[in-house]
Amino acid sequence: MTPGESSFHDLLYEKHDGIARITLNRPQVYNAYATGTLRELARAIEDASFDDAIGVIVLTGAGSAAFCTGGDVREYAQRYTQRPRDYWKYMGLFEGAVEALLRCGKPTVARLNGITVGGGNELQLACDLSVAASHAYLGQVGVGVGSVACGGATQWLPLAIGDRRARTMLFLNERITARQALDWGLVSEVAPSVRKGAKFVDAPSKEEVQFAHQRKHGYEIDLAPLDAAVEILSRRLLGMFPECLRYTKQQVNFWKELAWHNTVGHGREWLSLHFANREPHEGMKAFVEKRSPDVAGLRQRLAEGKGGEFLYGRPVRHCSGCGAQGLPEDFPFCGRCGAPLLLPRALPG
Repeated sequence: MTPGESSFHDLLYEKHDGIARITLNRPQVYNAYATGTLRELARAIEDASFDDAIGVIVLTGAGSAAFCTGGDVREYAQRYTQRPRDYWKYMGLFEGAVEALLRCGKPTVARLNGITVGGGNELQLACDLSVAASHAYLGQVGVGVGSVACGGATQWLPLAIGDRRARTMLFLNERITARQALDWGLVSEVAPSVRKGAKFVDAPSKEEVQFAHQRKHGYEIDLAPLDAAVEILSRRLLGMFPECLRYTKQQVNFWKELAWHNTVGHGREWLSLHFANREPHEGMKAFVEKRSPDVAGLRQRLAEGKGGEFLYGRPVRHCSGCGAQGLPEDFPFCGRCGAPLLLPRALPG
């Protein structure tokens, strides 16, 4: 496949001088991937893997705002909370993309050109090496939007940064700056990317990054050092024997693949069931509506014995008027005939 024949919609794909560059090209949604993106990503990686003229695969995102922010939550909210069984199929596509990175037989480099969160952090964890722009930050968001980051983060963060740091990222969803990520071993290298006038800022603050994105007060984002660092790293890799690189990758993948294959199938099944739960409905709807999720309300339901397994309570009511069965306990009226419903008998908590 040549780049001109690829006909990708969500990706940019180019091959030049031994390097294949795959760019997630959805900047309007911070390079979040949708269902079709995952199909294309696996196809591009396969092409680069099979092309003997390619020695290094670089994965990055379009623009300077984000590398990847994970799955498209709008698609989750509109599609997969409505058809939870289809999330099992979607998760299979994500597995395929991740495993393509793991098993492509060539070194992969993540070029982190901006925000790298959720599944974006999982994609960069699936790569062998990563170079982050200094304005980028990394993180996980699963428990804050009604999901679980078991597409690589729960498996690999403890291996990469240690148990306590992994739990901090997964439980609290805090932002990890590029410099902190380097200190933790979450990325391989950091390149300066925030410039004020002709001088790069060594460790830009959150405010300076914001100014740079807005091009205010003389600040701007400049990705030239990031590109130079990725190019140097890629050239160094091209100077190594390809068969030895391939087998070295296979060997050092042992713990990653062991953790992955022992957990991802279970995660796929659990998430598919969980998408029918109240948590993803509220968390993802809140994300799309740009508001805080009502976690307190859900916890109150738990305290009252109602739980979150069903959107409107357990299917315990019936209508004496029309005979409808399995109506939610929160419904005061029948959804079929509109008749008032009697309170169900108390069930054990």
